[in-house]
Order: sequence, then structure tokens, then C-alpha cells
Amino acid sequence: MARRFNFNSELTMAIILIGMILLFFVIQPSLLSGQNLENVGRQASVLSVLACGQLFAILVGGIDLSLGSIIGLTSVIAAKGVLAWGLGWGLLAGILVGVVLGATNGMLISYYRMPAMIVTLAMLYFARGIALIIAGGMPVERLPSAFGILGKGSMLGIPNPVFIAIAAFVVCGFVLKFTRLGRAFYAIGGVEETSYLAGIRVERVKVAAYALSGASAGLAGIILSSRLSSGQPNLGDGLEFEAIAAVVIGGARLGGGKGGIRGTLLGVLFLAILANGLNLARVSSFTQMIVIGCVLIITMIVDRFRAPASRVA
Repeated sequence: MARRFNFNSELTMAIILIGMILLFFVIQPSLLSGQNLENVGRQASVLSVLACGQLFAILVGGIDLSLGSIIGLTSVIAAKGVLAWGLGWGLLAGILVGVVLGATNGMLISYYRMPAMIVTLAMLYFARGIALIIAGGMPVERLPSAFGILGKGSMLGIPNPVFIAIAAFVVCGFVLKFTRLGRAFYAIGGVEETSYLAGIRVERVKVAAYALSGASAGLAGIILSSRLSSGQPNLGDGLEFEAIAAVVIGGARLGGGKGGIRGTLLGVLFLAILANGLNLARVSSFTQMIVIGCVLIITMIVDRFRAPASRVA
């Protein structure tokens, strides 16, 4: 009988999110203070950008475990590039590194039929090792003050990373809802064999999905580096799993073909508010990891009993 239940996962997630905010507000009223909301915005912005890229990979039936390491490599490349070639070229170099590594993942997965988990796990080690070699295991510092504007600056009282995150969601939503590429993501994640018969170039679409995922890691790496005003080879460690959690909590199916930008946004906000609320309540970081793990398990159990729903963007 559980399979007869079919509810709107986004509406349910929104109700849970509101309830959690009210609960934490009762425990710690400073949750909704201006300063704390600014901190939440800065923290959630990086995860937002990363989750958008992870959503593309998951929609085509894959997963990207390399995003955290790509962030670290992007951080080092961008910092080195800014010192060598100037601000604009350095930032561009960082994003291009993410695109190239993401496209490499996509080619190995689609053209050589390698499992996505194995390929991206290998890229995780590869990218992190390259970042440590290039940086010599040390942060890249003495960057120009202009480099910190993206991560530490604000406009109209709103942190710049929040505007970047909003732009990422808008672009991601537009791609999924209004382009052939977005429709192909859903088709491939639904039934890949049918996509071949429909004339979709499955290999190219998968490469595009992982290239966009890598680009999101590149942009996230630049935001984090700008906030720290340095290039850090160990930056982004573990963020790939938070991005996966946000996408799955937002209603995406790990098998592909189902998920959307609204649900991903709710998943990001859920994790950001949960972590912030637990911090304000002085819950240890170790306990927070247990809580997030339990939330993921509950999400997957609920998804198993949810009746098939239409795909959303």
C-alpha cells in the first residue's frame, strides 16, 4: 500500500524546511539574524554551484565523485594563473581546467563504457595529486586584493557568492527546461537504449553533462579561493558528497532521469540550514555527519515507496 502514495517531493521538502527553520529559531533566535543569514548565504552558495553540476551528472544516470578534488586543482591553477597572467586569464584558466577534467570523465564513461563511480573516483585522486604537486603542498598566496572580491565582496548588502549561485540556478534551470540538451539528459537517464533509437547522440550528451559538472567545480573552486585569498590544493575535500546529498534530498533519482533545479535548491537550503542550526545549537561536527547520513538514508527509503512521478525541471 505504501507504493500507492504519490506526493509532491518539492512541496514536502519545502514544508520540512520551514518546520526545521522554526524549530532552530525556537532553540536559537539568532538563526534569522542578518549576520547569520549572510553566513548561511556564503556557505550555501558554493554548495549551490556544485549541486547544479552534480545534478547534470546524476540526471544522465551517472555520478561525479571528483568534484571536490577538481575544486582543489582549480584553486591552485586559478591562483597561479592570476599571478602569472592577470586576474581575468587566471580565472578563465581555472574554469577551463574544470571543463577539461569533467569532459575527460565523460569521454571515459560514455565512449569506453567505464563505470562512472570508478572513473570519477580515479579522477578524484588524480586531480588532488596534480594540485599538490603544482602547489608543492603549500598554499598559493600573495594574490591581488581584486581576487577577493568574488568571495568576500557584497552588493546591496548581499554577498557576491549569492548572486553567483542564483545565476548558476537560473542557467541550470534554463538548460534543463528550454534546451534540447536538457531534454536529452532526462531521456538518457530514463531509458538509454530508447535514446539511441530516438537519434540522441548519447555519448556526446554524457560528455556535455560531465563537462558542465566540471565547470561547476571550477567556478566553486574560484569562489572558495577568492574567499580565502589563496590557492589551496586541499580545498573542496568532501564537498562532492554534500553535493550528491543535496541533489538526492531534492528528489533526484540516482538511477537518472528524474530530478530538477527547484528540488536541488531546496536540498541545498536544507543542508545549509541544518548545518548552521546544529552549529548554533553547539552540536559537534561528528554528530552532524551522523545526522546528515541518517537524513540521506531516510530520503532513499521514502523514494523507494514513492509512486512514479513525472520528471520535473
